Amino acid sequence: MLTKASSVRRHLKRAKEKSNTDLNAFLSDIDRQEIVMFNLQTAIQNCVDIAAHIISEEGFGIPDSTSDMFYLLEENSYLDNQITEKMVKAAGFRNLIVHEYAKIEAKQVFNIVQKDITDLNEYLKAIFKKVGIAAD
Repeated sequence: MLTKASSVRRHLKRAKEKSNTDLNAFLSDIDRQEIVMFNLQTAIQNCVDIAAHIISEEGFGIPDSTSDMFYLLEENSYLDNQITEKMVKAAGFRNLIVHEYAKIEAKQVFNIVQKDITDLNEYLKAIFKKVGIAAD
């Protein structure tokens, strides 16, 4: 779990570094956009992996979907509802990236990395608190 958490932080840092520009510069640089999306996707996937590990280890049952993993963690007092809903939203965004269900707007990616990137850190803090690990 610590390795996955470290990976989340590393990928969030990389996404933040590559989005540390103004919106117009971001919109005009496809390489920057793809680097940010890859790092967001990987960070979110590592959060999903952490959830799957806990659910399996604790015997919480078999989730019906990725989103259901976060609801199972909430039901078992690992997450509060606010963090759960943020993670469900993050998992949905990850699915858009991975499965290309719809064209993702670069402006949406920019806004996510500017405003919502801390959601994944909140998730890690909540998990660490529940299992008794000091968060950085």
